[in-house]
Order: sequence, then C-alpha cells, then structure tokens
Amino acid sequence: MSTHFPVAIIGAGLGGLTAARVLHVNGIEPAIFELEASAAARTQGGMLDIHEENGQKALHAAGLYDDFLKIVHEGGQAMRLLGPDGTVHVAEEDDGTGGRPEVDRGDLRALLLSSLPDGTIRWGRKVTGARALGEGRHEVTFADGSAITTDLLIGADGAWSRIRPLVSDARPAYTGISFVETDLFDADTRHPRSAAVIGGGFFIALGNERGVLAHRETDGSLHAYTALKIDEGWLDTVDFTDPATAKAAVLAHFTGWDEDLRGLVADADTITPRRIHALPVGHRWDRVPGVTLLGDAAHVMSPFAGEGANLAMFDGAELALAIAAHPGDTEAALATYEQALFPRSEASAAESAASLDTMFGPRGLEQMVEFFTSGPAAQPASR
Repeated sequence: MSTHFPVAIIGAGLGGLTAARVLHVNGIEPAIFELEASAAARTQGGMLDIHEENGQKALHAAGLYDDFLKIVHEGGQAMRLLGPDGTVHVAEEDDGTGGRPEVDRGDLRALLLSSLPDGTIRWGRKVTGARALGEGRHEVTFADGSAITTDLLIGADGAWSRIRPLVSDARPAYTGISFVETDLFDADTRHPRSAAVIGGGFFIALGNERGVLAHRETDGSLHAYTALKIDEGWLDTVDFTDPATAKAAVLAHFTGWDEDLRGLVADADTITPRRIHALPVGHRWDRVPGVTLLGDAAHVMSPFAGEGANLAMFDGAELALAIAAHPGDTEAALATYEQALFPRSEASAAESAASLDTMFGPRGLEQMVEFFTSGPAAQPASR
C-alpha cells in the first residue's frame, strides 16, 4: 500500500525547504521526506554568506527576508588572507555595507523549518528506490517498508541523490581536494591565539598547494577546513577515531607553517575528514516527465565559489514559482525551470572549478591576493 502526494520533495536541506516554503506561500502544499530522524538529529554548523543575486532573492520569494536579517551575524563579512608564515596579506573589515551577510546554517534552516505547516516533513524516511509509473507519476520506496506515489517528484537529496538516476547517469567525482574539518569551542577563552588569527569573520591561509579556510561562528567557536591536494584514498590511511594520530597526519603536510595556523588543527576539539566531490561542469538532462532536481542533486560542485547553499535556495524558489505560474501544467513548469537552471548551474560550477585550480595551484596565494586587491571581491568560501 502506498500513499499518494501531488508534490513530493525528497530532502529537507535548504533547497528542499525553500521550495516547500515558496510553494506554501503560493497555496500549494507539498510533502517533504527526510532521511534524518528529526530536526535536531545533528548539528547544522557552518557559516553561509547569502548573496544578493540568488540566496537573498529566494528569501524574498519565501517571505522570510526580514526574519533573515534578524539572524545575520554582524561582523561576519570581515575577511583575512594569510600566507603560510602568518603574514596578513589582505584584511577587510565588515562595515555593514557588503552584499553577502553571514548567517549560521543551523539558524537559517531553523527559520525555514518554522515557516512550514506542522506535518509538512516526514522524518526518518530513507529512500531505497524510485521508479517511473508512467504519465509523469513516480513511486518512491523507503527503508521502513513504506512507499508513496506522486505526480511531481523533486530530488533535493544532495550529492548522492537517489532521485538523480531517474534523469541522469552522472555521479559526482573526486575533485582532488580533501578537507579535514576541525572545531575549536569557546575560542576567545580556550583558544585565544587561534581566535586572534581568524579575526571576526572569514579567513583563508594559502601556500604550497594547500590551505586552511575558517570562520568565526555565532556561538563563539571556530570552524576550520584544512584543505589538502591529495590522492582520493589518503583519508582512508588515517585513523580519525584517534584524534592525536589524525592531527599528526594532517600537520605533517603543514611542516614549516606558522604555529598559530597549525594550532587550528593541533588544538582542535573535533576532527572530521571529508572528500570534495563535484558533478561535471555543465551537467544537464533531457526533460523527464514528472521529476526534476535542485541543489546538490542537480549540480554539486566544489565549495570554492561559495555558491552551493545560495544556488540550492534559489533553485528551490525558482522551481516553486514556476510551478505556481503554470497551474495544471507540470511539464511546462519543469521545462521553464530547467531552461534557466542549466546555464545558471554551469556558470557557477565553472567558477567553482576555476577557483579550486587557482587557490591550490603553484601561485595560489599570489593570485588570491591579486583577486582581492584588484577590484570588487566575491569571496571564495567554504559553503
């Protein structure tokens, strides 16, 4: 037995939630199916800079822009760029006039969650399969044995989407960069040297085809991404269940770096590995009746243009607006949405790939100094 839903969104990330909210604002009530057991199943840490040209437009469409301004991290648009020896090459303060205000991902997700009617999200639903039933209808099955059918299936389920195979055979590939993420809690008190080197907002240190990217979080912690240009299997050679061993393995790649920079790993309270994957630049698919993708499911890319969350939210809003503008004609709505989605995604994916090559190339530091000092700066960021 399966339950039918006219519109089903798979995934309660920022993109899926934005789509649901904009549909709701326009009188359409979707159902969201989410793998996690509840809204509190895991922390949603990390800072996001929300861009005027896409993320902020999505919030306007969702009727949440004014509420968004209340959760902006004041001072978060400050930026520092350092070399391996600790020399500060670029320092920009947040004077409140920038177009990319910073917000905690968890706070933004909570805002979107609270804007939806109770019962919109079905938690603890792990997708095990999806198949076409004909005439644009689809069936989705879940690990708990349940199943649904839907007239419009929206894959908002991230890089390893279970919905993507309905429209595309493409799979994300390793970009050549691996992150080791660290947190330093209560930084001003417990890690004052690291807090001082990061400053009030976003931070980059580059050199020798590697780097560290970091943010000051709204809770007073520091979140850092140590980036290594390394073989895909290297992380598997490190025992991340033993923090001391893992830290030593990472720091071996930063021999000679300033001790305050090394401290973002050496003094960390948590340490987590993550490979960076991306779909091919220009990923697209032929129109398939009754199903589409948004966010990372459609165009996962490296994080070095800071566009991932912004694009996911904008995708969600644009898809919802297209659906609302074509009542009773799902195919026209999806065709309109995808016609704009593909070139938009390709441009951002190309920018992300180029930024990766620049930042972790032989002249990464020099080229990024030139970037930030030669004209209007669009911050590359870990998003």
